[in-house]
Amino acid sequence: MTVTTRVLTGEALGAALEDVARLRIRVFHDFPYLYDGDQDYEQDYLRAYQSPGAVVVAAMDGVRVVGAATGAPMVDHAADFAAAFEDRPEPLDQIFYCAESVLLREYRGQGIGHAFFDAREAHARALGLTFSAFCSVIRPADHPARPADYRPLDDFWRKRGYAPLPGVIARFSWKDLGEAAETEKPLQFWMRPL
Repeated sequence: MTVTTRVLTGEALGAALEDVARLRIRVFHDFPYLYDGDQDYEQDYLRAYQSPGAVVVAAMDGVRVVGAATGAPMVDHAADFAAAFEDRPEPLDQIFYCAESVLLREYRGQGIGHAFFDAREAHARALGLTFSAFCSVIRPADHPARPADYRPLDDFWRKRGYAPLPGVIARFSWKDLGEAAETEKPLQFWMRPL
């Protein structure tokens, strides 16, 4: 499997939204997300990444999208995250938000995760931003859906220079698999200087 990564903006990004939405639903089905997703919601959500400072990095196996990573200036997400950052010294207009990285399981372990972060961080620096941040889902260690072989990505993120920001927690609601309604989930922010 030869996989290449491509930075998508403008029309190319718009053309890939349906594929990226399907990938998000498939990958976020797994722990720790357990997301019971909806294609229409996903495509609508991804339209936010057609803003001028946004980027989608696609992992391609030939013409097939097998992974994607999204990112945008944090100010594009201020309504969602401003409260989490209100006690932080870094101004929102200096932070790039590395939103999601999704990659089909069979393509993992090939350095694509690094390529996703490299491309988004380069994009953020080109925009003149000085910090990069993302958030991870917080699930208890004894969660009943946690697979025995689950490995958190904390070590990977730390090796890239990210550290969790104590007390910087966002809260979002989504419907977990097997649930009748959405419930609120905490997400831990991680950050590094660029």
